[in-house]
Amino acid sequence: MTPFKTIDDLGDLTGKRVLVRADLNVPVKDGVIGDITRLQATAPTIHGLLAKGATVLVLSHFDRPKGKVVPAMSLKPIAAALAKALAMPVTFIENCVGAEPKIAVAALAPGSVAVLENTRFHAGEESNDLTFAQSLATLGDIYVNDAFSAAHRAHASTEALAHVLPCYAGRSMAAELKALEAALGNPQKPVAAIVGGAKVSSKLDVLMHLVERVDHLIIGGGMANTFLAARGINVGKSLCEHDLADTARAIFAKAEAANCIVHLPYDAVVATEFRANPPTRTVAVTEVHDNEMILDAGPAAIEQFGDVLKLCCTLVWNGPLGAFETPPFDTATVAVARMAAALTEDGSLLSVGGGGDTVAALHHAGVADTFSFVSTAGGAFLEWMEGKALPGVEALSS
Repeated sequence: MTPFKTIDDLGDLTGKRVLVRADLNVPVKDGVIGDITRLQATAPTIHGLLAKGATVLVLSHFDRPKGKVVPAMSLKPIAAALAKALAMPVTFIENCVGAEPKIAVAALAPGSVAVLENTRFHAGEESNDLTFAQSLATLGDIYVNDAFSAAHRAHASTEALAHVLPCYAGRSMAAELKALEAALGNPQKPVAAIVGGAKVSSKLDVLMHLVERVDHLIIGGGMANTFLAARGINVGKSLCEHDLADTARAIFAKAEAANCIVHLPYDAVVATEFRANPPTRTVAVTEVHDNEMILDAGPAAIEQFGDVLKLCCTLVWNGPLGAFETPPFDTATVAVARMAAALTEDGSLLSVGGGGDTVAALHHAGVADTFSFVSTAGGAFLEWMEGKALPGVEALSS
């Protein structure tokens, strides 16, 4: 992993203004914030900088205003929620560049926190415009990136700004990078990866990358059906990308060449309709009827996957093993997640999970706090699993 400095490398910051790129892009419906996880995640960085005497100016995007001012996409209500997460007052500044924020920032009391308006209200943000980044930089002395979840975007506040001001990783960013390095960068072997979800097509690059990096690849969810079909197994009317059979076979071949064992479920829970609590059968995957669909892995598969985890020292998890949001098709995801959590508690497994559905599934299983690390990043986590360089991370080490 490329070396980078963290806020622990900073000394006394009295009289200094620090621009913190956070991810305040939280779910909001009818003016109500649905999940404050990202606000809580950046709190240790802000408090750490305040403890060193800094004045903290928080930068973030929110939604997709496409370079125009859209009042409904203002960060003002989120600034109020951040104040609650920090348990201290937070000033809201109604722009992020220009004369107005300069005056407002100059008026801030030393040691205070302010949130600047949505960076995406300006076209220069998404075009990674250096002039726009330089305008942001005039407000502060130091730049801290604490938004791993936005690190896959080469935008002005995530990439260009790191080239204009002295740059550091915040606590959340540093924790994320440390966990990812332990999971795939320089892991303790054997390594297992669980990749689930609906479609192979959305995770082709992930699968192609992982088979060369892990010892065991467990494939679940709807995408397992495509791999089963590629082996000549009838999956009935299950979700299946039959046109990707050759791709699935290429992944099998690549895995074999890399000595990676691919694990598909031995058995499955099937139903003739997809709804909550329909009549179901548990069958070997070779016994699915034409009018049935696979909606979860079965008990033999749960035991099979658990046995794999017991052999391993490291686990990376992305995607559920079944249609976990619809009962009873959460059984396999919950059971295997709890097995992984128990092994983590025993100290025999380092477990890292990430991606939107994965976070929801681990919370649903009640084990999100037991895993070694759970990433709240979606796209950035997937791109990391694909082996891609993340511009926001690369810029910190340049």
